[in-house]
Amino acid sequence: MKMNRTLGAVLCSNSSMFARKLRVQYEHEGKLQPCPLKWLDNFSMRNFTNASVFDDTLPMADGCLEIGTRVPLDQLRDAMEDWFRRKDYLGKDARLVLTPM
Repeated sequence: MKMNRTLGAVLCSNSSMFARKLRVQYEHEGKLQPCPLKWLDNFSMRNFTNASVFDDTLPMADGCLEIGTRVPLDQLRDAMEDWFRRKDYLGKDARLVLTPM
């Protein structure tokens, strides 16, 4: 199978943008569960968060988020927890756990 040169260039440029892969989990009944893709996608839409620092986030699957090198992990976790609570996805005492993959 031959790869189109333009497509190859696009894939190469995107691979450096989203250089880090994270496992995103939340506590539910004392156990860690993967965050649903719906939650991750909802957070990653800038028109909802309105924070350009999170532009380099790309939800991939349940519990899997790719991010750029400039995205601060602590700030990302705090913003995601806040957003998920406001959307009633995450309970008041629940927390998120972001783990590099």
